[in-house]
Amino acid sequence: MAGLKSFFAKSRFFNDLKRKDHFRVFGARDILKYIGPGLLVTVGFTDPGNWAANIATGSGYGYTLLWVVTLSTIMLIILQHNVAHLGIATGYCLAEAAAVHTNLRVARIMLSFATLASVATSLAEILGGAIALQMLFRIPVKTGAILVTLFVIIMLFTHSYRKIEKWIIGFVSIIGLAFLYELFLVDVDWHQVAVSWVKPSIPEGSMLLLMSVLGAVVMPHNLFLHSEIIQSRQWNLEDEKVISKQLKYEFADTLLSMFIGWAINSAIIILAATTFFRQNIKVEELQQAKSLLEPLLGTNAAVVFAVALLFSGVASSITSALAGGSIVSGMFKEPYNISDNHTRIGILISLLGALIVIFFIGDPFMGLILSQVFLSIQLPFTVAIQVYLTSSKKVMGKYVNSRFLMVTLLLIAGTVIFLNLKLLFDIIFR
Repeated sequence: MAGLKSFFAKSRFFNDLKRKDHFRVFGARDILKYIGPGLLVTVGFTDPGNWAANIATGSGYGYTLLWVVTLSTIMLIILQHNVAHLGIATGYCLAEAAAVHTNLRVARIMLSFATLASVATSLAEILGGAIALQMLFRIPVKTGAILVTLFVIIMLFTHSYRKIEKWIIGFVSIIGLAFLYELFLVDVDWHQVAVSWVKPSIPEGSMLLLMSVLGAVVMPHNLFLHSEIIQSRQWNLEDEKVISKQLKYEFADTLLSMFIGWAINSAIIILAATTFFRQNIKVEELQQAKSLLEPLLGTNAAVVFAVALLFSGVASSITSALAGGSIVSGMFKEPYNISDNHTRIGILISLLGALIVIFFIGDPFMGLILSQVFLSIQLPFTVAIQVYLTSSKKVMGKYVNSRFLMVTLLLIAGTVIFLNLKLLFDIIFR
């Protein structure tokens, strides 16, 4: 608790909140202007990979691993807030900044691993969309994966995705609210839920799912995506007052968006625990999850769930491909630009790389789980780049990390590394 108070005390956002002039600039028009990037990030961590990881976790271990969602979300808030500062203060996304301010050869090696993380993310998103098409139209998963991939490529290369982006986010949000509303329709042990949100526990054999939940929430590609979206607005080219205001609103945007994601992910685990775990039902495919919506939607649950899954898969495929384009263009010290070949190559690597892997996957549900585990393994490398850059006064100027924040970021990286090593130990010696 003392550490939390210290974090709030040292945060620029909360220090600014104490100043009287802050309240005069905190208007509705400003909120609409500055808030938004965090919501796109939220789409990324309420994607089909999250659905699979959360459902498997809730059905396998009940409420026990809810604390992982809480821990992951706290880590995510700190990481996303920090990487957004990089974009605002420097005008570079994370990939660009790495190429410009570090040894280029080392940066390209690190960013190549990040590109693989983008491929793993797209794998989960495309698979989710393909499973939805199978549920709706009985299209084979591999054929559905091709259709989803082609659709996303067309949308990105023609900029058409911007026309339906808000509709996709809105629809997925409605389904998220449906999950939340269902909590009041099923018999939930809220006391046990409250305890599980804050009490760490690692049941025997749960490390694989624990890491999949961690990788599904704290996603490396979202760090690149958030910094890309926020720097593309080019507020760093305006005066200090505009930058200062953006830093304030960015934290509010990130905090609100990550809280929404925490609530939706928690709701899915709770519902899976209530629906499957109590009846000792082992979930082996994402299609089983339609029963989560039956208390609210009755016999139409399967269709609504499948449509939601399709929209979620398409929306998150777009964001993962955007991140892939940003990473590869950043390797060449260039911003994301769909007219540039480096950006297009990054998008195609992310999507087509995932599609190729899908053709070698026998169990789509396990493929979703393992893709999230890979993200948690790659995460420390991305965090290492981020901490180095945001802790450099040469890069960040007066917006450089405080010593407290730098230590906090290192602790986050250390926690993820420790959990990765424990997973490796459990796999070798189980």
